Amino acid sequence: MPRRQRKKERTRELIRDTALELFATQGYRETTISAIADRCDVAVRTVTLHFPAKEDLLFADDPFSVESLTEWLTAKPAGTSTLDAVRDWMAATMRELDATGASAEVWRRRSLRSQLIVADEDLRGRARAAYYRYEQAVAAGVAADLGLPADALAPRLTGITVITGLRELYESAEARPSGRRGAQAVDPEQLLVLVDRVLDYARAGLARLTN
Repeated sequence: MPRRQRKKERTRELIRDTALELFATQGYRETTISAIADRCDVAVRTVTLHFPAKEDLLFADDPFSVESLTEWLTAKPAGTSTLDAVRDWMAATMRELDATGASAEVWRRRSLRSQLIVADEDLRGRARAAYYRYEQAVAAGVAADLGLPADALAPRLTGITVITGLRELYESAEARPSGRRGAQAVDPEQLLVLVDRVLDYARAGLARLTN
């Protein structure tokens, strides 16, 4: 990566991480773009160039993007079910994070973001809208597995169940071994166990609907 691009990436990461910390300590609504710029020692325009809307500071740069999920489902081997492919996608993304040394920080950010979303009604609405594309991707894959239309009830319910379950992992007691809420990093191995529980739950429901 050219030096100038590396500098831009570092600035973007600084702005994003600083915003999350300010949101956590001062509140999402109470934190202004100006305050974020001041803490980062950059111009307000620099913040808005990287993140045009304040909420983008929460939802941008997620390694578990809908684009990567869609690509993974499209390229899954013949005979692999969509739900198995979702599990493979989660595990592969986790391994990649571990390989780059970014795992602990990514899980800490995702845990913190989850808490901020739960605490704000508008952010909950934005999150639900964002996750709709994930639900559609899973539903389309399940429908293809079963030879059903993508808008049939069984695929749609399965997509909703899977994505809602994965989204709720961070707020579950099982994801917080200490029993306390906080921005601590989630143990990826334990998280993958919970991913399997979500997918088992979805498989059981899908079997009930289609048998």
